[in-house]
Amino acid sequence: MAAQQGSRGNVSGFGLDINGPVFLISSLTILVFIAGALTFQQGATEVFGAVRLWLTTRCDWVFMLSVNIVLLFCLFVIVSPLGRIRLGGHAARPAYSNLSWFAMLFAAGIGIGLMFFGVLEPVYFFQHPPLGVAATPTEAVRALGIAGAAFHWGLHGWAIYGLVGLTLAFFSYNRGLPLTVRSAFYPLLGERVWGWPGHTVDTLAVFSTVFGLATSLGLGVEQLTAGLNYLFGTPAVGATKVALIGLITATALVSVLTGLDVGIKRLSQLNLLMAVGLMLFIITVGPTLAIGASVLSGLGTYVVNILPLSNWIGRSDTDFLHNWTTFYWAWWIAWSPSVGIFIARISRGRTVREFMIGVLLVPTLFSVVWMSAFGGTAIEQFMADGYTGVTAAVSANRPELSLFKMFEPLPLTGLLSLVSIVLVVIFFVTSADSGALVVDTLAAGGKVDTPVAQRVFWCVSVGLVATALLLGGGLDSLRAAALATGFPLAFVLIGMAVSVYRGLSGFQDARD
Repeated sequence: MAAQQGSRGNVSGFGLDINGPVFLISSLTILVFIAGALTFQQGATEVFGAVRLWLTTRCDWVFMLSVNIVLLFCLFVIVSPLGRIRLGGHAARPAYSNLSWFAMLFAAGIGIGLMFFGVLEPVYFFQHPPLGVAATPTEAVRALGIAGAAFHWGLHGWAIYGLVGLTLAFFSYNRGLPLTVRSAFYPLLGERVWGWPGHTVDTLAVFSTVFGLATSLGLGVEQLTAGLNYLFGTPAVGATKVALIGLITATALVSVLTGLDVGIKRLSQLNLLMAVGLMLFIITVGPTLAIGASVLSGLGTYVVNILPLSNWIGRSDTDFLHNWTTFYWAWWIAWSPSVGIFIARISRGRTVREFMIGVLLVPTLFSVVWMSAFGGTAIEQFMADGYTGVTAAVSANRPELSLFKMFEPLPLTGLLSLVSIVLVVIFFVTSADSGALVVDTLAAGGKVDTPVAQRVFWCVSVGLVATALLLGGGLDSLRAAALATGFPLAFVLIGMAVSVYRGLSGFQDARD
């Protein structure tokens, strides 16, 4: 059957329904990258290391400034009259309950990250405090450790997701445009969004989504490998990591093929219940009073220090600024097309204000409680009991072991570790399937009901990219991938803020 040109540049035929330029450029480039990284692993390691160093030291201001602007814009939208606009029109109502909505936000946006960094980051910042504070084991430094971790998982990061999700939802549901990143620039580019300017934006979004997702999956596999080695003595080698990626990618394919309302929704709800159950168990059997105090002191310290932590000029704590904050902002930005489109798909019927408050505040508060429960427990184990299992693992640069070391002094250590491994697996699956659906939507010109073969292709591609990155440099390569793909999108975010403001303002004026 001959391929036929579809609407707005889509090509249908041969069992595919794609936007030709976006699909071909992105898929071929990604396949070449996979082949090159797997063939020249040592060279890839050196290149990834150089890219990471250059972007974190020379371009930190791009990430810091752009994310600060995005957060200020989101806060403005909440308090402005624009917040009354309902996504989908006046009569639209949410398709998902608040609990289901938040569960899907949590699973797609931060699940693997909280499992990996929930103990590691507060303990690391307790040992190496930001803002030039002396590393002394005091309550103030404990609070600063929690606050430093919460800063990276709080308002700034979720503002990135919120901006992208709001923009795409508004132009899709209120303006009838395809659910793809190029649609966000219609007020600025007009009909040119259907030409090469739009193709370029969507192609960048595909790259960032694939590599941002691969970064998260790579971190998850590192932690899974460490957990299996810790529990069962499974060799912590490259072959194990490749096998895990293969098994979990295959599982993700099943969820991808069942669709949003069955696979992702049910897995997300299960994940949230398990994660909250694990956190409540830690709070109950761990140092409950110390955790409660950490929530309050960590939240207060976060609010007090959010401005100095957001500044990049004249900082002496370059490790915190470059190796942590800059990487995080790049990682959030790289993830933003994936999570933004996913959030847009599940948010029809909510007002702009309801949407933005839910996306910013609820996950931020949850992150503070999570960091206080997991990281606060590990810090209390060191301060009150002299237990050095976690601090030693962090100091020895074994971050993937920090969670399991925190479990050692607690009851049911083996069960806790096993539950955590299951959680990481399910987070892996929900991230992979939601990401594959989003990439497929981008490469299909905004269509959400596409042929099965396309979804399978993107799901497998993400697994292969994660494999290539892990074998070609490990954690350094994962960080470099997020930084490199997030950098050009930092500029896209600013244009998106301008565009959605114009769109919302015009819609508000029409209603008035």
